Amino acid sequence: MKNHLLITALGAAAVLTSPAAAKNRKADTPAPRQGERPNILFFLVDDMGWQDTSEPFWKDTTPLNRTYHTPNMEKMASCAVKFTAAYAAAISSPSRVSLMTGMNPAAHRVTNWTLRKDQGPDPESPLVEWPAWSVNGISATPGVERTTYVTPLPELLREAGYRTIIVGKAHFGAIGTPAADPLTLGFDANVAGHAAGGLASYLGENDFGNVPGAAEQSPFAVPDLEEYWGQDIFATEALTIEAKKQIDTALAMDKPFFLYMSHYAVHVPLDRDMRFYPKYAARGMDPKEAAYAALVEGMDKSLGDLRDYLKEKGIDRNTVVVFLSDNGGLSAWARGGKPGTQNWPLRSGKGSPMEGGVRVPMMVEWPQVADSNTHCTVPVTIQDLMPTMLEIAQAGKVGTVQRIDGQSIVPLLRGDAAMKRRRPLVWHFPNMWDATGDGIAPYSAIRMGDWKLIYYYDTGRTMLFNLREDIFEKIDHGTNPRQEKRRERMAKRLTAELRRMDAQVPRLKATGKWCRWPDGSPYRTPRRERLGKGDGIHF
Repeated sequence: MKNHLLITALGAAAVLTSPAAAKNRKADTPAPRQGERPNILFFLVDDMGWQDTSEPFWKDTTPLNRTYHTPNMEKMASCAVKFTAAYAAAISSPSRVSLMTGMNPAAHRVTNWTLRKDQGPDPESPLVEWPAWSVNGISATPGVERTTYVTPLPELLREAGYRTIIVGKAHFGAIGTPAADPLTLGFDANVAGHAAGGLASYLGENDFGNVPGAAEQSPFAVPDLEEYWGQDIFATEALTIEAKKQIDTALAMDKPFFLYMSHYAVHVPLDRDMRFYPKYAARGMDPKEAAYAALVEGMDKSLGDLRDYLKEKGIDRNTVVVFLSDNGGLSAWARGGKPGTQNWPLRSGKGSPMEGGVRVPMMVEWPQVADSNTHCTVPVTIQDLMPTMLEIAQAGKVGTVQRIDGQSIVPLLRGDAAMKRRRPLVWHFPNMWDATGDGIAPYSAIRMGDWKLIYYYDTGRTMLFNLREDIFEKIDHGTNPRQEKRRERMAKRLTAELRRMDAQVPRLKATGKWCRWPDGSPYRTPRRERLGKGDGIHF
């Protein structure tokens, strides 16, 4: 039975501000006519921290902002709605699947990163056993073991008349499963997208990690870029060139396009992009940090090149550009650089429920509809972008096999300060990322207004933060008796949301029992397992 999503203006109280004045709102501007449906360039960056840019995403410019040089992000921000409280999951695959499905990770169950068929990356834990999550990713066809059956965004956009394109990282399904090939998810064209969530090498002279003539390649070797093998070219640049070719193809077909420009940058390895590395090294920066800054600037050049290409082709006024990172930045210690976070003033980084792990830079440029140079402080999340893209594309009433957890943020783009969220923001990670760091353990979390509650399944610990007063998350109110009622209320709401989504939890090794819900109530075997519909298949 299909769920039906009627793409309309959906009603978290909004705060929209402009450095000049919040004027000339476009809330009453009619959407483009059917024949003028906008193109969509969705520019996704991998592992980019909230402040790894010269364009600040906070009320103040930070020392990190002064470290990086991203002039094209600055230019886009002057033409876009900038979201300063945008969120994603703390790990790549969960975020990307949420983008493609509109589902919360608790519901789609791709709760950790995927690669090997039938194998998860969760390390052994002395305390808990991991749930049977969807280690093989998603699938647009039912019955694939340990996948979640979904109707993906590209398929819906293709049905609405769009040419759908992915250039770069996919990371939707394990090797040997359908979604390892993005074409099975409704993309018309795929350049360099496959099962892996990283790349073996950014360097064309290293053939991007491929070994010519080898019987078996590294799973991280980048496919489809043979034209650039042996050349002095960085993967970020090669992918940008390929994206331009795909734009030309769509224009020749006289079709609107959805271009999912999904960069491998700024994910490790920290190969040196020599177009930019020397200037950072000349500052005396640590070599790894200089290499990272060069990765960031190379990504920024790609953004500028593509926006310039839209203008060159005369389609910039009818193209929506979305900029987003898939999770918080990888902390410096995890990159092998100097100790400390690269997400300051946020705490921790990738894999953590702390703000440094889940808060991400985001901008949306919608010419003739959304105000330019506008800042939005309303919390939004990555699963909101699936229904948002469908509304922008004027897809109408669409049918999906999955229930949509996100909601369209088009009202925010139109300046509607009265928009209200149907549900609070929820994160769910009943797994363990294969790294160490602050807060990296199986958890669920919820944000309600200015407050965020984090619950850890392995220890039962609860943390509570007021983000308006303490974006650093230094003051934990989890044991403050004055906040007991708030803590209980938020834990109860978090539990209700997780139950609604039929979420999984780990099992305690000491007792053999399931971990308890955040509100302390006992956990029952999930409904789909009780009905014999397990293996991560979504019904």
